Amino acid sequence: MIQLLFQQQYVLFVIISFALIFSLTFHEYGHGKVASLIGDDTAERAGRLTLNPIPHIDPLGLLMVLLIGIGYAKPVPADPRKFNTRWGTLLVAAAGPGMNLLLAVVTINIYVLGFKMGFPLFKTPEAYEFFKIIGLINMLLMLFNLLPIGPLDGSYILPYVLPRRVALKYLQLNQRYGAYALLALIALNFLGVPVFNTLWSIGNAMLNLVIFL
Repeated sequence: MIQLLFQQQYVLFVIISFALIFSLTFHEYGHGKVASLIGDDTAERAGRLTLNPIPHIDPLGLLMVLLIGIGYAKPVPADPRKFNTRWGTLLVAAAGPGMNLLLAVVTINIYVLGFKMGFPLFKTPEAYEFFKIIGLINMLLMLFNLLPIGPLDGSYILPYVLPRRVALKYLQLNQRYGAYALLALIALNFLGVPVFNTLWSIGNAMLNLVIFL
């Protein structure tokens, strides 16, 4: 990310920064909103049930976003004891990636609609880049957060599709080693293994599949 400034690509830096903050905000809001719908008001009482990005920003996570393009927002607090369904943890975990998927679908289809209707703004390369980047970043966030390692949302979803004994063993292993696995995955990416490039390519292919207009 920071190299974009050195390359004087200021507009692209601003677009990507906006897209990441915007997308992470909606991701966390999705978690909080679904939790509130199934009986847990923890996020609302903490002031996190909002689309204002400021309460969701983690200073270190934001700095990582701006420097290396990988970061995080403050996790929305939730109390599973308040869920009114045994599927609560699954629903809340899936809500974040689900919100990113929704944003990707809406964003790319707004662009396609505007382009097909002939609006001059949507005919510009800048508009294409703006909407495509937002769509791709949301696809990337969805795919990344669905990885079942560390504290990512996928680690809360996977146990629901595993046999009980296997799920318990997985939870034990992930609690012990999951964070290290996540750090190793990020490190491998910076060492040249195309982890995020692969996710980006998958996201790009998926984005083309969700164009309905």
